[in-house]
Amino acid sequence: MSKSRKYYFYDLGIRNTVISNLNSIDVRDDVGGIWENFLMIERMKRNRYSSVYPNYYFWRTYDGKEIDLIEEIGGRLYGYEFKWSKSKKNSNAKEFLDTYDNASFEIVTKEKYFDFVRY
Repeated sequence: MSKSRKYYFYDLGIRNTVISNLNSIDVRDDVGGIWENFLMIERMKRNRYSSVYPNYYFWRTYDGKEIDLIEEIGGRLYGYEFKWSKSKKNSNAKEFLDTYDNASFEIVTKEKYFDFVRY
């Protein structure tokens, strides 16, 4: 498996301009990517403002299971999956939690994102 990277834009307006898509969110096919980018950047801002400096990781297995964000703080792992639609379930959490004893996991949805980004 090769190492892959994810890139996030600090300004989603620039991201949307680069990909030439300024359509409303209700007609976009990349709403999941926009949501993930937004939460990543806002979480990084929140951590900086709160003087919390985790190591950030992206978790993916050989068979393609993913978790959007892993924060390592004080030897503990905190996994977060970002879901625009609350109807989507994440079966990757069980494998992640079974693999790491010192881990927790949370799904962040648009209905309960505020505590995730609030400082």
